Amino acid sequence: MAKKVNAEFSVEDKLKTLYQLQTTHSAIKEKENLRGELPKAVKDLEDEIEGLTTRVLKIKNEIDEFQTAISLKKGEVEKAQISVNRYKEQLNDVKNNREYDTLSKEIEFQTLEIELCNKKIREADAKVNVKTVELQETEEAIDVRRKDLEMKKSELDEIVEETRAEEEILRERVSELETKVDPRLLSSFERIRNGARNGLAVVCVQRDACGGCFNKIPPQRQLDIKMHKKIIVCEYCGRILIDPEFAGIKTDKVADDKKKTRKRAIRKTTKKTEEE
Repeated sequence: MAKKVNAEFSVEDKLKTLYQLQTTHSAIKEKENLRGELPKAVKDLEDEIEGLTTRVLKIKNEIDEFQTAISLKKGEVEKAQISVNRYKEQLNDVKNNREYDTLSKEIEFQTLEIELCNKKIREADAKVNVKTVELQETEEAIDVRRKDLEMKKSELDEIVEETRAEEEILRERVSELETKVDPRLLSSFERIRNGARNGLAVVCVQRDACGGCFNKIPPQRQLDIKMHKKIIVCEYCGRILIDPEFAGIKTDKVADDKKKTRKRAIRKTTKKTEEE
């Protein structure tokens, strides 16, 4: 049924529908612009909180690893200390210098092992302290960001709630208009609109130039646009071109013509006076 209706539409009707579709999309864009940078700010805060949360998990894992390493080193210290105590007891029962030297070297080696382990424990403790401070700062940053996020979301929700009803009406209007446009033409319209920086797919001819890219349009092409016999696009930017009067925009061309006529009349009158 929709195909038959579209087939019956004249080019002028199609242009009118496209222009109405364009203005409705622009109205929706204006409503969205009322939100300003809030949607982006909300998204940035959510991403930042997600990143900080991941960082918290990473710091906690690092702290656990350091604490596990500390526990292992403490275990090694205990074993080494037990060995030292045992070797010292054996020194009392040595029978020759060779046994004494061997036990002394073992005691020295285990003592160095204990010192090395204690050094690594101190280093790990220092890292745990640094990571604990970093963890606390990160968690505080998350709390601050969450408060900011709640505030931004509240502001955004208020604005969305204020414009929700109007936006729904406009979107319904868009859906209604889209049913009146040929699918291929609608596809082209959407492609042009999405590719345009200002979101305009249908523009008026203004001062003999395209209202989108402002490149000059030849007089014959302007005449074709005024005839509304076919859909004409700008050869530079690809936007659909319509006559400004067709869009309800008054031009000053008539007034300019009157001024030119009046100047010519004055010149002719002056010339005749001089001849007399």
